[in-house]
Amino acid sequence: MTSSAPAAVSASVLDLAPVVPVVVLEDAADAVPLARALVAGGLPAIEVTLRTAAALDTIRAIAAEVPDAVVGAGTVISPAHVTETVAAGARFLVSPGWTDGLLDAMKASGVPFLPGVSTTSEVVALLERGVTEMKFFPAEAAGGTAYLKALSSPLPQARFCPTGGISLASAPSYLALPNVGCVGGSWMVPGDAVASKDWARVERLAAQAAELGRTA
Repeated sequence: MTSSAPAAVSASVLDLAPVVPVVVLEDAADAVPLARALVAGGLPAIEVTLRTAAALDTIRAIAAEVPDAVVGAGTVISPAHVTETVAAGARFLVSPGWTDGLLDAMKASGVPFLPGVSTTSEVVALLERGVTEMKFFPAEAAGGTAYLKALSSPLPQARFCPTGGISLASAPSYLALPNVGCVGGSWMVPGDAVASKDWARVERLAAQAAELGRTA
């Protein structure tokens, strides 16, 4: 199955939903029911990580069969990943870190992207390159809310999607920060629910996560 070029994301990735589910699937057959459950729960932006052999097929399936989903690719670490995932239908790209070569490829892709940062110098370097929206990773290990709060005064133009170790309990403290647009997490797609194909549970957890945007 091949997909056409991805439709443009009209809004910032950071503004699509308060939480971006980070999805790791071993079986692309689970892609469509999982994506439908997440969308039904109120989380349309879905990051499919390139950590399994099923990742590209997962992106293709969601792009082709779940029109209300905005599927993106995560763990993008090479220009080849950029080319492959956009061709599969990815409508945004997320990397855990960045290099000049990777950044150039993401800029040339025609889709929004969130390059990963964990230090002030990386943030400043991206601002110098005209990039203001970034992934903060690994969020908890790299300093969490205290670190992001410290960045907000000297670098107010930078906005973040913190990902890494964030839970339902900790997400509201991130979302309350002025420089955080959304958070990434996997708690709404627990492995046991995916393994048992309990899509109703995934939808309930997604709805609970979507509510965070109204209370932040």
